[in-house]
Amino acid sequence: MNTNESYIEVEPGIELFVQEAGTGDPLVFIPGFTFTTEVFSEQVKHFSKTHRTIVIDPRSHGRSTMTVHGNDYVTHGADLQKVLKELKVENPTLVGWSFGCLTVWEYFRQFGTDGIKSVMLIDMPPKSLSLKQDEDWVEGPLDDLAAAYTNFLRHPRGQREFISAYATGVMVQRELTKEELNWMVEQSLKTPYYIAANLFSSGLFSDYRKEAEESSASIPTLFVVAEHWGETATAYLNKLTPSASVKTLGGHLMFWEHHGKFNQMVEEFLSESH
Repeated sequence: MNTNESYIEVEPGIELFVQEAGTGDPLVFIPGFTFTTEVFSEQVKHFSKTHRTIVIDPRSHGRSTMTVHGNDYVTHGADLQKVLKELKVENPTLVGWSFGCLTVWEYFRQFGTDGIKSVMLIDMPPKSLSLKQDEDWVEGPLDDLAAAYTNFLRHPRGQREFISAYATGVMVQRELTKEELNWMVEQSLKTPYYIAANLFSSGLFSDYRKEAEESSASIPTLFVVAEHWGETATAYLNKLTPSASVKTLGGHLMFWEHHGKFNQMVEEFLSESH
């Protein structure tokens, strides 16, 4: 598999790391909070045989520039547009995972859905917080998320503990090996804790219900949600985004743990929607 790696300057002194492999209709993958292009290795391997497969390290993630400026999803949405333009990507399918979905919805807020072929959104509610958490699909109880912000994202040790607990408790369904857990934590720690805290709060205070509703009505949309909140998420999305497809699979990192099943879901969606 031939992979091209490049750096794209999105503003003076700030570059995003991008990997590309394969040719054909473009598929663009955007990782979640503090994660990197590496999480999508099984998708790159599989889809680069048939598609132009692009993965991006968002600003302050992975091999992209670490900066104290623009660590919010408004900026990430604008960064995505600059990358697509620079790479001359036409009619892509955008695939966001976790907070990467916020980047996609923010892109829609700023630039609309024209020129986007379809969209896949992996395991992220369009609004993270709600006082009606019994009825709405949310990231978690307000007190738990406040505690994560105040206790964990104040120093490197806290960030390590937060990601370790999240990886073992929410991301996968099986036991992780020590190497796998270290790999996940190492990716996350490339983003310094004080930047991670900015991204966390920006993500939690986002509200993209309008973008989720409007984009799903205008372009083919697939949500893949984790099994642990499958019922709540499906009911919520069927109401908010009735024309979207909703599938459930695995934990938060299901496309890594259950990559065979996940890639098949994507294949089916792509063939139905194109």
